[in-house]
Amino acid sequence: MAKGDALKMLQETCGVTPDGAFGPNTARAIAKHYDLTPKRGAHLLGQAAHESGNFMVSEENLNYRASTMCRVWPSRFKSEADAEPYARNPEKLANKVYADRMGNGPESSGDGWKNRGRGFLQTTGAINIKQFAEHIGRDSLVDNPDPIANELAFESAIFFFEKNGLFVMADKGISDSVIKSITRRINGGYHGLQDRMNKTKKIHGWLLS
Repeated sequence: MAKGDALKMLQETCGVTPDGAFGPNTARAIAKHYDLTPKRGAHLLGQAAHESGNFMVSEENLNYRASTMCRVWPSRFKSEADAEPYARNPEKLANKVYADRMGNGPESSGDGWKNRGRGFLQTTGAINIKQFAEHIGRDSLVDNPDPIANELAFESAIFFFEKNGLFVMADKGISDSVIKSITRRINGGYHGLQDRMNKTKKIHGWLLS
């Protein structure tokens, strides 16, 4: 899938020109189509925009150097020598780092690659994919999660917000503290916090205008 294709699909769904560019018109169309209040729309779109590079990326990039792998997964790779066999090999790396987690089987099962992150908020792992599949009545996603990276990229992000109570948090406002709390729930920390704040506040302005 080419960069931006998932956004173009989302734009078509919401009735705007599928030009692959995220801006005020697209934000308003998305909020209207999915019946999102300005607060809920701003938090969801702001976080999703950060996580997906302004909706350009909807599938996890696992094409890493050994040194990067040691930094991202220090418990899995104790040295660059340990990581080197997995360098620039996304499928092998996914099967390693996602093995025996999130409902996935062992490294040899191939579940890590099959259930790698997809969607604008990166739905990852067998358990999360199964829950999303059940939620939208698409059991086929369990065997083939690829649609989560394209036509269901935004629906999966909505599900993440619903499942984790983030819409309720979003209703509290567009303050720095609320954005920080939602960021922690999504990221497990505060990576990219300033960008998330900037995007959320800017999109909120669009949705109010």
